[in-house]
Formats: sequence, C-alpha cells, structure tokens
Amino acid sequence: MADSEGSAATEDGDGGETRRDFLQLATGAFALVGGAAVAWPFIQQMNPAADTLALASIEVDISKIPEGQAIKVKWRGKPVFIRHRTKAEIDEAAGVKLTDLPDPEPDSERVKKGEAEWLVLVGVCTHLGCIPLGTSQGETKGEYDGWFCPCHGSHYDSSGRIRKGPAPRNLEVPDYNFISDSVIKIG
Repeated sequence: MADSEGSAATEDGDGGETRRDFLQLATGAFALVGGAAVAWPFIQQMNPAADTLALASIEVDISKIPEGQAIKVKWRGKPVFIRHRTKAEIDEAAGVKLTDLPDPEPDSERVKKGEAEWLVLVGVCTHLGCIPLGTSQGETKGEYDGWFCPCHGSHYDSSGRIRKGPAPRNLEVPDYNFISDSVIKIG
C-alpha cells in the first residue's frame, strides 16, 4: 500500500517536481542574482577612470612643424618627441650599418611606411628614465644629430637608436597613426 501512495504523490506533480524543488530553484536563482548585484560594483571599480581613458590617446597637429625641427608633447605622463626629418637625416639614418648599433633596428621599422619624414618617439632614455635633449632649438643633439641624455651620456641618432653610452635599447616608438596629412593620433 505504501508503494501505491508514493507513486500517486509523484504522479500529481509535473514530471515528479515538487514544491520543494521549485523553492530550491527559486532560492538558487535569487542567490545568483543577489551575488551578481553585490559583485558588480567591485568589478566595475577596477575599470580605468574617465580621466585616465581621456589621456589614453592624443591627437597632434603636425602641420606647423618645419622640416628639420621637432616638438615635445605629453602623452600618458611621458614626453613624446615628434620630429619632421629632412631628406639628409632620413638618408643618414637609413645608411647606418646594423652591425654598428648596440640595439640593431632598421630606420624603416621605426617609422610608418610612406611617412619616413615623421619620427615619433617616447622621449625617455632607456638607461635610467631621464629625458634626452635635442627636441628644442639650441639643445645639444649629441654626436649623431639625434638626442643626447645629459644624465649619463647616452647618444641617440636621428632615428632614436642608441649609438653610444650606457642605454641598452633604442628610444621606444609608441603606437601611432596618421588621421590625416596634418594630424597624428598617438595611443
């Protein structure tokens, strides 16, 4: 008789589901939604702030930089050198033997294809993080007509490659693109 009562109880529900099953499912779903609601602010606070995102990229008008001159802009708290190179500077940089360089890298890999006259570099010496000279009019450009770091004597050429001194690597080339003929977007 006990078997017939037990089988009758399971046949009354849909597929053997009981009120207890429904309550367990509802409680689990409520706990999941509640956990997500509590976790969301903690996860969201790890995203960068709006002011940080605003500094992630900058646009620079390069139309006013005369050939043979350079400017210094600030991007992500670091100086960035933008140099409008002359044909002679480009030829000189391209003519350097890679075996003569401590950190061999061809000039063509440091500029955008078809835009060799524009060189964009992060202006931080790779030795100890000083800011090399050579961007402003009248600053010492070192022995290779590029940049000179006065802190420990590193000399960079007109392509930003280390030529002499304690710096182990070339000046870094940031991610940049030409938005138009006169505007560069860095970052």
